[in-house]
Amino acid sequence: MASVISRGVLRTSRASCTLIPATKSAIIQARPASQYARGIPSEAELDPNITDPNMNGGYINPPREKRQFRDPYGDWHHHQRRKNFGEPVHEDDDVLGMFSPEEYTWTKPGKGALMFGTFILAYMGLLGVVYLNYPDKQSVPKSYPGGLDVELGGKGSLRARQEGDPEGVRAVDNI
Repeated sequence: MASVISRGVLRTSRASCTLIPATKSAIIQARPASQYARGIPSEAELDPNITDPNMNGGYINPPREKRQFRDPYGDWHHHQRRKNFGEPVHEDDDVLGMFSPEEYTWTKPGKGALMFGTFILAYMGLLGVVYLNYPDKQSVPKSYPGGLDVELGGKGSLRARQEGDPEGVRAVDNI
């Protein structure tokens, strides 16, 4: 049984090792006629001697108008793209469509720079007011000889920091 399986594997491996020569297709793959919007182009349209200044195959390019500026309440066939059925599409439709970056027309660059500068000045002014009114924290707390035991109420009272105490700890003497 094992010899039959190994012969089958060997036979398969020999068959897969043979190379099949690639054949070149003499015919360039063409689109089916159903994919052409205007039907199959005629020989006159495909003639390379015809002058085509836009080099777009004689396509009628509509005026360059961003869809953002079209009437949003117009009677459009496709409301989101603001486009009617059968309307020719500009060759830069991806740049002129509704999902391309918006053009900011609500302000001029000079006014925008003025608003940005005003914001920066207001923010820096706020920081200056906080800096002038915010109390400084001492870098090293004061220490007193003997911890001011007598001055603060004697033995057992909460004493002031004295030299040798750990940083930030206020000790209470043993009662």
